[in-house]
Amino acid sequence: MSFIYLFSRWLPLIWLLVAIGLGIIEIYTVDLVAIWFALGAMVAIIPAILMTPFWVQLLVCLVVGLVSLYFTRPIAKNILKVKVTKTNADSIIGMVGIVVEEIDNTEERGRVHVNGLDWSARSDDGAPMSKGDRVLIKAIQGVKVIVEHIC
Repeated sequence: MSFIYLFSRWLPLIWLLVAIGLGIIEIYTVDLVAIWFALGAMVAIIPAILMTPFWVQLLVCLVVGLVSLYFTRPIAKNILKVKVTKTNADSIIGMVGIVVEEIDNTEERGRVHVNGLDWSARSDDGAPMSKGDRVLIKAIQGVKVIVEHIC
């Protein structure tokens, strides 16, 4: 028996293992890409059983994977969309605060009092701000608020 004959007898099992492997990769990446090619590998089992040439099997796998990716990924992404839940901290964005410790980005210091709480603060443009200045909260980065000076 030739190597090619033995190899072709094992191809359905190989395609099944490829499909399982791609399914496992999808579980760990959750990118919604590998799953469609796992489907293609499952479909490629059919021509493998029929003993078609390997290039036909590979073409079937790629075409099924690409077509299913093209038509179903946008739908799947919408269904599996992760919704961003705003926290209470996000509610201070847009509020006005008072500088309680001079803000200096180069020295990495500064504090702002806003909505009854003290926050570590940095200016959005890098300009220093004095104690008592009024500032607008532009964003939150980690545990720091990014502020803009208000005249």
